Amino acid sequence: MSEPPGIMKPMSEELQITSNLDALLSEGESNTVEFKESPDKSLASEVCALANAEGGKVFIGVRDDGSIVGTDTSNAARSRIQDTISKVEPHLNVDIEVLDNIIVLTVPEGPQKPYSCPTGFYLRSGPNSQKLDRDSILDFFQVEDRIHYDETVRKDLPITERFNEAAYKRYIRAAHISDVLDKEAVLQNLNCAGMADGKFCFTNAGALFFRTNDEDVKYRHAGIYCLLYKGTEKVNILDAKELNGDIVSNVDDALIFLKKHLNLSYKIKTLQREEILELPEDALREAIINAACHRAYYEKGARTMVEVFDDRVDITNPGGIINGINEGNFGEISISRNPVVVSLFARIGYIEQAGTGIKRMRNAAKELGVAEPEFGLDGYFFTVTFKRTPLDTAPNLGTDLRSASTQDSTQVDTQDKRLASLLEYSSIPRTREELQRHYGVATREYFRREVLKPLLESGQLRMTIPDKPNSRNQRYVRT
Repeated sequence: MSEPPGIMKPMSEELQITSNLDALLSEGESNTVEFKESPDKSLASEVCALANAEGGKVFIGVRDDGSIVGTDTSNAARSRIQDTISKVEPHLNVDIEVLDNIIVLTVPEGPQKPYSCPTGFYLRSGPNSQKLDRDSILDFFQVEDRIHYDETVRKDLPITERFNEAAYKRYIRAAHISDVLDKEAVLQNLNCAGMADGKFCFTNAGALFFRTNDEDVKYRHAGIYCLLYKGTEKVNILDAKELNGDIVSNVDDALIFLKKHLNLSYKIKTLQREEILELPEDALREAIINAACHRAYYEKGARTMVEVFDDRVDITNPGGIINGINEGNFGEISISRNPVVVSLFARIGYIEQAGTGIKRMRNAAKELGVAEPEFGLDGYFFTVTFKRTPLDTAPNLGTDLRSASTQDSTQVDTQDKRLASLLEYSSIPRTREELQRHYGVATREYFRREVLKPLLESGQLRMTIPDKPNSRNQRYVRT
C-alpha cells in the first residue's frame, strides 16, 4: 500500500524532534503546540486554527498533561488523518511524521489566510483553538487584507442624499471624463457606487472621493490630521489642522500645511527667482498620497498623521505594510490594500500604479541633496520620516530679499517665504495682530517668541513707540 501524500517516511530524518520530544511534551500545550489522544473530528479545526496563526505541531497519541498513550500509526490511520486535513480550505501542506507510537503533524503558518474547515473558521489563541464569530471573522479578514474596504457598498450612503457635486466635477475634469456622461454610470464604472436595498449607494471609495462631509463622524477617522510641534517631541502644539473633506482635497491641503511650516529657499536666475522647499515637495506629496491610499480604513481608532517637528517630518498611517511586502521586496513590488482608491488617484495623475513611489521619494531627496526618507516597516503603523536641517546650521533667516537680485544665482537668501512677505507687509506701521494674521499662525505666544522678537533683535523691524513695548498703540515697521 502506498504512503498517503505529505508523509515524511524515514524516521531517521527526524532525529532532532525525536531527541527534543520529552522537552516539547513537558512544556505542555501552547500557541504552537496541541496534544490529542486520538485523531477525532476536531482535528481539522485544530489544524485550521494553527494555520491561521503562527503554525505549529499537533501531537496525536498524547494526553493534555503531556503523557504519551500512543495511537494507531498504520498506513490506514495516516490515510484517514490525511483525509481529515484535506477538508481544510484552501489546500494546506501538512507534514505527517511517525515517532514510535505517536503521530506528529507539522502545520505551517498558512500563506493564504484565512483557512476554514467544515465547522467554520478557527484561530489559535494560547493553548486553545477558538471558533470565530461573524465579527471576529470580519476583523480577521481585514487584518489579513482579504477584504477591501474601498469596494464595500454603503447602503446608508445613497448617492441622492450625500453627493458632493463640486468634488465630482473637479475629479472628472482632472480625469478627462466627459461631464455629459450619465453620472451614475460614471460612478459605477469607477467602482464608486452600486445597488444596495434597491438604492444607488456609494462604495466606501466613492464616499471618500465624492460624499458631502456634513460633519460625518462615520468618516472622520478617514481624514488627515496635521500638527506642528515646538521642538522634537509631541508636547507643545503650535498649529493644528484637521482635514475632513474629500480625499483629494485632504491630500492637497496636507501638502499646503507642510509648505506653510517648512522653510523655503530661493535661487536667483537673472530676473527670475526659483522657490525651493527645504524638503523635496514631490516626495512629501508622494508620501501623503501613499498614506491616504494604503491606510487601514477599517481601523477607526487611528488617523493618518502629518507631523512637523524641528528636526523632521513624520507622515504616518495605520495598517503597517500590507501582507506580501517585506524588507526584501519593499519598494520593488506593488500590492494595494485599497485598489479602488489607488486606481482613482492614478486616473487623475496623482500616482502611478507601477509601485515606483518609494524610488521616486528617494530619488527626489538625492536630487535636492537632503537625507533620503526613512521608512518604518515594523508594527501596526507605517511611517515615512524626512529629516530636516537644524535651523542653527541653516543660512540666516533674516536676509533681506530686497537685495536678492544682486546676489549670486546659487545663493540661498532666506528659508521662509512668509518671513519675506511679512517684512514687505510691514513697510508701513502694523499692529502685532495684523502682522500675526498676515504671517498665518494662530498662537500669539509663538508669534511673539519665534517671529516678532528675532526680527526686532536683528533690527529688521522696529517699534514706533520704543519706550512703551506693551502699548495698545504700538506699531511695528520695517527698518
